[in-house]
Amino acid sequence: MKTLRRCERFYDTSSIYARKLSVISEALKVKQDVNDDADAAARISNLHYVLQLCAKTRSSMGGMACHAQTICVGLEVDILTSNMLINMYSKCALLDNARKKFYEMSMRSLVSWNTMIGALTQNAEEQEALLLFIRMQREGTLFNEFTISSVLCACALKCAIFQCMQLHAFSIKAKVDSNCFVGTALLDVYAKCSSIKDASKVFKSMTERSAVTWSSMVAGYVQNGFHEEALLLFHKARLMGFDTDQFMISSAVCACAALATLIEGKQLHAISSKSGIGSNIYVASSLVDMYAKCGCIREAYLVFHGAEEVRSIVLWNAMICGFAKHACALEAMILFEKMQQRGFVPDDVTYVSVLNACSHMGLHEEGQKYFDLMVRQHNLKPSVLHFSCMIDILGRAGLLQKAYNLIERMPFNATSSIWGSLLASCRIYGNIEFAETAAKHLFEMEPDNAGNHVLLANIYAANKKWEDVARARKLLKESDVRKEMGASWIEIKNKVHLFTVGERNHPQIERVYAELDNLVEELMKMGYKVDTNHDLHDVEESRKQILLRHHSEKLAVTFGLICLPSSEMPIRIMKNLRICGDCHTFMKLVSKFKSRQIIVRDTHRFHHFRDGFCSCGEFW
Repeated sequence: MKTLRRCERFYDTSSIYARKLSVISEALKVKQDVNDDADAAARISNLHYVLQLCAKTRSSMGGMACHAQTICVGLEVDILTSNMLINMYSKCALLDNARKKFYEMSMRSLVSWNTMIGALTQNAEEQEALLLFIRMQREGTLFNEFTISSVLCACALKCAIFQCMQLHAFSIKAKVDSNCFVGTALLDVYAKCSSIKDASKVFKSMTERSAVTWSSMVAGYVQNGFHEEALLLFHKARLMGFDTDQFMISSAVCACAALATLIEGKQLHAISSKSGIGSNIYVASSLVDMYAKCGCIREAYLVFHGAEEVRSIVLWNAMICGFAKHACALEAMILFEKMQQRGFVPDDVTYVSVLNACSHMGLHEEGQKYFDLMVRQHNLKPSVLHFSCMIDILGRAGLLQKAYNLIERMPFNATSSIWGSLLASCRIYGNIEFAETAAKHLFEMEPDNAGNHVLLANIYAANKKWEDVARARKLLKESDVRKEMGASWIEIKNKVHLFTVGERNHPQIERVYAELDNLVEELMKMGYKVDTNHDLHDVEESRKQILLRHHSEKLAVTFGLICLPSSEMPIRIMKNLRICGDCHTFMKLVSKFKSRQIIVRDTHRFHHFRDGFCSCGEFW
């Protein structure tokens, strides 16, 4: 039925278009002065209508037919018609035609210049747009707020902060800086050029703000990592009565995804559904990403399934990426095939996601298949991200020599992420040779990252190279590098509770420690033993056991067990570092002992613990 209705709408539009074109074709055969003929005025109006329709529907053939008609009746010098033709050609991505029409005009009004500058901006010709504005000024043509805002949009695309500052000064001198369009364009450029403080100053100085202004500022905060500020501004916009369109809601949902605030994300989902924009491509994609990053992969799929008919690869990529992060490799691969069956062609983002899915499960044969498919069938040039995924896949599968060979063959310099991936794989398989090579590069590229020293020391310890362990500890101490403090947080009843290693400030911390001690005693009966190899503090063994026992994720899960007694409710924990081996074992045993599902998001991936097993299959 949906397909039938779409077809009916298509044929209705087509018939209207055909009738209009037919009227024009017949009526404009007259070779008389159009200005003296009242009927011809109506025909010209019809011509302009169809031109606008062609621009709206991106119909280049219809637009060219209209252009031919304007020449037949002598309208090629008419400024209004010429402006419409420039607009139509730019909307149809025929920029050369738009240029030709603009430069052959003997007279240009302000609208002509604005239309051409806008056309260049829309087609990513930012430099030419800026040069055209300069030429406009040299010729003495007057400008308005739309001219400035269009040129500022060009600066945003080019991230030309210096030109933006010049235009800002120019707009102040011309006394148009307080205009809503100019102010919105200014803050948008500053935000996209990572000058969020300047963007905020412009926003606060504006006397008039539209819904677009608020939406741009919310998006700017999200783009620059100020997620809490974005959510506060979003709520302020709602309190002031501004309409929350799909762009503002999408940005707010992205902020929730970054902060992993599930409850607020669900509230935004409800707002979008109530507003009737829940299936909008931007909103739906953001919701899928938010639910996936908050550990709710089932809810993410429900949103995806509800918006599956939306014709956008962005939505499919978001879902495949979500499956990959949750170690649902089979689901990611099935969706990859289904996407192509629906007529979508995988892009570079799709392949990064599906390769990540293979990586997390150690599926090296499947990973190689997708890598080859990307190059041979879809003619995509592998980026450093694709090579990074393949090196991770090979390393996790134990094919360390192949991984190292690929690093040497790839047409890029290896990133710290690539060497870090190889070092992590060396930890799994105890390969000292490649571990030392990877660590050497990492010490140069990331001198302040203590985690690399810890990983190398753990590899030495696993191979009982105690002298090398001591040397690694000494190097770590002498380099004055400090390991980032572990922190975990859990959201309960719309409040986020943060725990750090050895936490003492939480109001219920004494009860948490008491419950944790009891839990550890019960787990020891099940065979749990603290693995001190994951702690490099230069202290006694007993002290190491205490430090490991009080890791932030252990405190967070214990607090979750206290506050969420229902066994049906999963415990969701977020962590700022990679989960250590001891805590990983601890979580598996707790999930079995308490019959609870525990979901932990660390910096690498999601871990779903249930019945004593983890979804990662020990690949993390």
